[in-house]
Amino acid sequence: MSFAVIQMVSQSDVLANLAQARRLLEDAAERGAQLAVLPENFAAMGRRDIAQVGRAEALGEGPILPWLKQAARDLKLWIVAGTLPLPPAGQPDAKVNACSLLINADGEQVARYDKLHLFDVDVSDTRGRYRESDDYAPGERVVVADTPVGKLGLSVCYDLRFPELYSELRAAGAELITAPSAFTAVTGAAHWDILIRARAIETQCYVLAAAQGGVHPGPRETYGHAAIIDPWGRVLAEQVQGEAVLLAERDVNEQAAIRASMPVVNHRRFFSQGAQRFATQD
Repeated sequence: MSFAVIQMVSQSDVLANLAQARRLLEDAAERGAQLAVLPENFAAMGRRDIAQVGRAEALGEGPILPWLKQAARDLKLWIVAGTLPLPPAGQPDAKVNACSLLINADGEQVARYDKLHLFDVDVSDTRGRYRESDDYAPGERVVVADTPVGKLGLSVCYDLRFPELYSELRAAGAELITAPSAFTAVTGAAHWDILIRARAIETQCYVLAAAQGGVHPGPRETYGHAAIIDPWGRVLAEQVQGEAVLLAERDVNEQAAIRASMPVVNHRRFFSQGAQRFATQD
């Protein structure tokens, strides 16, 4: 039950990013990972033509989806494709979602999660203003899927600030949760470590926090610090900046013991209203 978290410094050149990602995925597979998580915007960072990129992928004219499926088949590796822009299925002209795909080792799409919370904030960095809603539509569904390393809940970056999502993922059976991200250097320094550890502690899940870590077009600087957190909140692996492949293994017995000795799910007094739960989502 070995898994990998990948850190990149993606740029606007899609093909160059895919070449970098392939090299890092090969490293993960060679080191025994069964599943690898790519960061947010792994294929296209700082692009101004997000809608066109997503439409091309939806119409089968883009390079990203074929590359993902081929990489998974070649490496016999499950891949969480951080995020890429994709419109809703069957609606190539609709506004795109920031979409995290789960691809199995046969190159098949097993699940799709559309980022629920969009990063519309002001930050005291060189860019200053971020408005994801200018380019993306928010998702609507909570997604958990079966994988070789356990039941995997999907989330993305800014989602980390909304603990109710993670309570829903745990209630839907998640044992591990992905959080591919591109945190700004400013917000990351303030909150990244606290958030990823808190989400692991409160859900008693492994958190697989892939990241962007460096300077990108825009201009934009990301915080990095990709990490793997265990269900007790311990940092099993971390990379400060630059590209990296981090590996860890799931200890099923220890996770079960943590959940049994501190049964927080049974002690919950507050429950969300009307959230949609899905065991799997294509």
